Amino acid sequence: MQDDAIVALYWQRDESAIRETQDKYGHYLTKIAYNILSDLEDSMESVNDTYLHAWNSMPPHRPSILSTYLAKITRRVSIDIFRRHNRQKRQASQYTLSLDELNDCLSNGNTTEQTADSKLLAQAISSYLRSLPEEARTLFISRYFFLDSLKEAAALCHMSESKAKSMLHRTRQGLQTHLRKEGFLL
Repeated sequence: MQDDAIVALYWQRDESAIRETQDKYGHYLTKIAYNILSDLEDSMESVNDTYLHAWNSMPPHRPSILSTYLAKITRRVSIDIFRRHNRQKRQASQYTLSLDELNDCLSNGNTTEQTADSKLLAQAISSYLRSLPEEARTLFISRYFFLDSLKEAAALCHMSESKAKSMLHRTRQGLQTHLRKEGFLL
């Protein structure tokens, strides 16, 4: 079923919208959740919560790209579950590994200025990513948005892990330089 037909089912409040979403995107969303949570049961909970959030948000939202809309919800829900389960200790997951890698070029965001400028920061990061060659951008997004392992991200881009690791390192350094030029204190 096409995305626009699935969205129409949500707008009609037809419960088959959830079944169609699950059939089309269930595996995709579970992978995103698992990359963050490293636990299949928690990942399934996250995906089920995603369906609920999608149900409650459509209408009024009418996403033009359903997969991206659902991925954003899944990431947010999964990160919330991760934080709830791991307040005391950090668990080794693709989420924590990718955050550790980005830690050098992004600050922790504790100051009032950084909180107020979070939208500007997002725009600066998006601007930088749009300036990258497609291969570097795809690798970066795979690793840091979809939280794929280094091995999975490298395979997606048809390159060796060592090349991917080097490219990600250079991309993070470039991001850090770009953000400093944009006036962000890192």
